Amino acid sequence: MRIELATAPGSPERPNEDWAATALPASGAGGTLVLLDGVTPPQGDDGCVHSVPWFTARLGGSLVELSGSRRDLTLTEILAESIRRTADTHRSLCDLSHVRTPQATVVVVRWGVEEIEHLVLSDSVLLFESPDGSVRALLDDRLDRLPPGSLATDEIADAQVRNKEGGFFTAAADPGVAVRAVTGRLPLVEVRAVAALTDGASRWTEMFHEGDWAACLAVLHKEGTQGLIDRVRSLEDADTERACLRRSKTHDDATAVYVVL
Repeated sequence: MRIELATAPGSPERPNEDWAATALPASGAGGTLVLLDGVTPPQGDDGCVHSVPWFTARLGGSLVELSGSRRDLTLTEILAESIRRTADTHRSLCDLSHVRTPQATVVVVRWGVEEIEHLVLSDSVLLFESPDGSVRALLDDRLDRLPPGSLATDEIADAQVRNKEGGFFTAAADPGVAVRAVTGRLPLVEVRAVAALTDGASRWTEMFHEGDWAACLAVLHKEGTQGLIDRVRSLEDADTERACLRRSKTHDDATAVYVVL
């Protein structure tokens, strides 16, 4: 088995809000991958005394522990319990009803002897490669389906679509959001490799259109996770006219995890 993980902050002046981990049981049968992309709040009060990295570390740690130790629970149930556990650690100190309370996108993959399970919530990317070389993207595309102007720059509009019916969903403080995740399972023999990317790393395909998802996975196979992130950084630096970047931040936190089963 080959496992690679690389991450890079968007700016040296800000902490990296991505979080990722893989875990293999001592028995050698099966494993777990968890990837989170913390949501950067706008300037101002978000109702919480804790940082986004604090939140992603606790949510991610719970997801790894439960997905590895509780094979009797589905990934949806594991996400709900992990959100509940994390909320309980700061419920007495923070306003968890705030629309911008710390939150994150979520990818969880768990494999055993016979099958592989997946869960995706919000806009991080999960790729499965089959033995014949074809690549399937498992995406939660609700964010992409929102009308222009719905997010970020307009706080009122953002509050109307964030974790709301008809909008999009992230892991924040409500365990009920877990049922909104995109989930599924496949026979393990149908998956040769897995890749999980935060949107800072998936820019190679989604923003700069350097290749489709199969080409992106080929870069990971040949150059590794750091190689993909390095390619993204080069494209960002070269886009001085902001033809692709447009109003996006020049560099975003970027994390890639690649597993050959």
